[in-house]
Amino acid sequence: MSELKASPRIRRIQRSALILLVLAGTINYVDRATLAIGGSTIRGELGLSIAEMGLLLSAFLWAYAFAQLPGGALIDRFGPRRLLAGGLLVWSVAQAAGGFVSSFSQFVTARVFLGLGEAPMFSSGARVVKDWYDVRSRGLPTGIFNCTSTLGPSIAPPLLTALMLTFGWRWMFIIVGIAGVMVAVAWFAIYREPEEVGLTAEEERYLTDGGARRKAEPITFAQWRHLFAFRVTWGLVFGFFGIVYLLWLFQAWLPGYLEMQRGLSLQKTGWLAAIPYLFGVVGSIGTGYVADRLMRAGLSPINSRRFPAVVALVLMGTFTYLAAIAPSTNLAVACIAVVMFGAGASSAMGWALVSVCAPENNTGSLGSIMNFGGYIGGALAPTVTGFIVQATGSFVPALVVGALIGLASAAVYLLVLPNRPITADQVAAGGRALPVGAE
Repeated sequence: MSELKASPRIRRIQRSALILLVLAGTINYVDRATLAIGGSTIRGELGLSIAEMGLLLSAFLWAYAFAQLPGGALIDRFGPRRLLAGGLLVWSVAQAAGGFVSSFSQFVTARVFLGLGEAPMFSSGARVVKDWYDVRSRGLPTGIFNCTSTLGPSIAPPLLTALMLTFGWRWMFIIVGIAGVMVAVAWFAIYREPEEVGLTAEEERYLTDGGARRKAEPITFAQWRHLFAFRVTWGLVFGFFGIVYLLWLFQAWLPGYLEMQRGLSLQKTGWLAAIPYLFGVVGSIGTGYVADRLMRAGLSPINSRRFPAVVALVLMGTFTYLAAIAPSTNLAVACIAVVMFGAGASSAMGWALVSVCAPENNTGSLGSIMNFGGYIGGALAPTVTGFIVQATGSFVPALVVGALIGLASAAVYLLVLPNRPITADQVAAGGRALPVGAE
């Protein structure tokens, strides 16, 4: 079958959706970084210990992780247009509220609501790509929207440091919250679901790879629960765990690492912390392009995404260890830049795997379950790192732990994740419990 082409109208929808997803995702990660950037000042003003700071950094992550479980099913039921707009509004108000806190408990509450609101972000992106791109063309757009996981952190240090030094840390929180509200309005006003657009027969063929679009009934609780019976699901969950653990080890603690371990000033930290994340943008977009090329060259949809993820995780684990033992700050930052390249590449492949492992009406659900597993790792990373640093007085043991976790997740993608997607008929059998691997 010759490769089908997107119509001019679909290309316009694809471009506008990606632009809005990049804006939303970038703000998403800038919001997450505000606490890390203002960490030293906030700790001093509120009288927090390093361990308490680790707990505060994790408050967002625990809420974000557990909100994934219902969040994905809600995306599949109501669509990303409404869910992402609502999530953007909630997390932006919570972000602005962080500028008014006066105690540890108030800050925890604001960060919890930030996590709840941000939960639909990346599952929505995966569903948008599944809805609006042919199966052979999903790697690159996934890499583009996923690049915000490192684009946001690359922009955040210089931007937020400048805001904090100019207006104070409280106004830093308020300003980025207002920006999020504006993007929420734009997303709801511009984006449309496929069923809200009168698709032509040619457009339907492009979106279904030449087949007939199967009516996507809203997922039921029994079908959602049945997703946990598939080996695919567990391969995605434990593979993504290591990616997000390492990503959040550095996102939560890189400014503090550069200040406490390497003795840099706040001003230097703001700029130096941005450099590694730029490599993550290259890794995310570049690996998305490579995945599409690998599939067109004959690799299966899963292997064309799984193999790059394994290579990227091996890079992450190896260079995290090298950063731990690096004798100079410049060499350590160079090693962390390679880690972030791998983080961008592996996380893009994680989300690209969702788009080819799940049937149409389960994309958000499977993506959110994967993200739940990832952000259990993400929630553990700041807390574990904080307690290790407080107990040992050094970041080196914490980085070694992260390196081992990254290598373990590479093994999961290679050995646990099967080269077979979950089908709609299998999910429809959600009323009876099937054993793990029964797919």
